[in-house]
Amino acid sequence: MDKVIEFFTNPIFIKVIIIIACVLVSLVLIWFISKVVAGYFIYHLTLKRRSKDSWSRDLPSSLDKASIDMYNIGEVWHKEHIQYKKDVHIKRDELNLYGEYYDLGKDTCAVILSGRTESLRYGYYFANSYSKRCNILVLDPRAHGWSDGIYNTVGFEESKDIVEWIKYMNKEYNVNSFVFHGICIGSAGGLLALVNEDCPKLVKGFVAEGMFPNFGESVKNHIIERKRSTFLTYYFVNRWMIHHTGHSMDIGPINFIDKLEIPLLMLHSKEDLYSTPEYAQKLFDLAGSKNKKLIWFEHGKHSFLRYTDTNKYNESINDFLNNIL
Repeated sequence: MDKVIEFFTNPIFIKVIIIIACVLVSLVLIWFISKVVAGYFIYHLTLKRRSKDSWSRDLPSSLDKASIDMYNIGEVWHKEHIQYKKDVHIKRDELNLYGEYYDLGKDTCAVILSGRTESLRYGYYFANSYSKRCNILVLDPRAHGWSDGIYNTVGFEESKDIVEWIKYMNKEYNVNSFVFHGICIGSAGGLLALVNEDCPKLVKGFVAEGMFPNFGESVKNHIIERKRSTFLTYYFVNRWMIHHTGHSMDIGPINFIDKLEIPLLMLHSKEDLYSTPEYAQKLFDLAGSKNKKLIWFEHGKHSFLRYTDTNKYNESINDFLNNIL
């Protein structure tokens, strides 16, 4: 027993234990700091606009072929309808927000709600699905295109902007009938606008492509796709979001869709890696709309359904418009 006590009280042994403990604590501290830093960069690279040159109306240089094709097809639509274009502007939350209204002489206006990093030019591609039946309103969301702002708030503040756009269009252009078409974050913003008590009861239907349950799930899926652990990393991504915007990524459409009352058309791919099919089905099941339909696409990346199967996409929207207008 004395030898055991002597071993554990040996100054050399104690020094070794202290060194090991210090190394372990240092490693844990480095690992923890790496999670904080990773969360910082993921958040700021994903949801913060670094300058007016980013998320602008210019065509991003990093786009893949499919995205370039979508922009080019949209530009053709824009040029064919440019004589009907009116530049529009509102101000909310001390931010100047910009859009384009195409008055095609129809009774209903389709509002195209683009996703993250996309300006109103992205909306031209989807306007193609509506312009035979509707006037078109394409928007630069806050922090995109010509609009002011630094942060994308994944639908929270954008939804309030959308409400103001509806009020503006009703007052300035006497538009009394709207249809929302949302893509990804645009779907979240559209939904949150529609369940906002301040939103005028003028929206006749809501089309949502690739709607996520909350943006946190989408972030986690992106991290997993890159074969990284979400443990603590996602926590800090969300903490940075809360710090800068006051909103949590853990809250989203799944918390509000039961309050939706107007007709709903959900378009979703069985191959969507970011807004997964299982959650799409949950959103649809929870939706409060009495008139609702979920159309599955066997193939197609997130936000690329129209590009993957243009005929099915357009026919689905046309059938929906026939049903609600």
